[in-house]
Amino acid sequence: MFYWFLKWIALGPFLRLIFRPVVEGAENVPDTGPAILASNHLSYSDWMFMPLTLPRRVTFVAKAEYFTSPGIKGWFQKLFFSGSGQVPIDRASGSAAEGALSSARKILEEGDLFGIYPEGTRSHDGRLYRGKTGVARLALETQVPVIPVAVVGTDVVAPPGKTFGRLTRPLVRFGKPLDFSRYEGMENDRYILRSVTDEIMYEIMRLSGQEYVDQYASKAKELAAKAKKDATELPVAGAEQKPQQKKAS
Repeated sequence: MFYWFLKWIALGPFLRLIFRPVVEGAENVPDTGPAILASNHLSYSDWMFMPLTLPRRVTFVAKAEYFTSPGIKGWFQKLFFSGSGQVPIDRASGSAAEGALSSARKILEEGDLFGIYPEGTRSHDGRLYRGKTGVARLALETQVPVIPVAVVGTDVVAPPGKTFGRLTRPLVRFGKPLDFSRYEGMENDRYILRSVTDEIMYEIMRLSGQEYVDQYASKAKELAAKAKKDATELPVAGAEQKPQQKKAS
């Protein structure tokens, strides 16, 4: 109930009035039944604008800590995250990745829409990075269609490292559903998983117009941070002190 309150009464009308998001291809999202919405990830605001453009609820997974913190603050935090369309990662699994997949399966089994960011983290420079194969495993195990999604302009609204940016009209573009039923029973083949993931990322790239980088976003962030750190530690040109000359005796 709180989800629909945020979407149609509290938060949604404000976002529509201020940002006037544009949507293309919404007819590619089924009116009923499960589907995976695989999107690029430019900004923390992506999870607000993409669901805003659809009449159906879109559910994401989030860290379990958001739902288990004690006290009044924890209660409000749990209310907000659960109400904004997010569920905790299933901690019964051996790892966070498996826990996320377990939670996603439950959402899809209930016939709902599940949103996922195959890059695993936000792009720090606006480029599209290599997708992780969890989205492929989920699609093959559940045999539900994958709908590629491109969100454009959210990195202007909320750039990386900043809370607010500039006012613009975000664009949410939904591609045609991708059917991977031809790979049924092959969810444990890592080559198939990579092939399916790359096909999904290609469609996202085509829809978004982003430059593609065949590298994981997390690794690219590490390298960029290291390069920045190394640059600050380099001596300034001409700042080296000249050796002092000996005084004449």
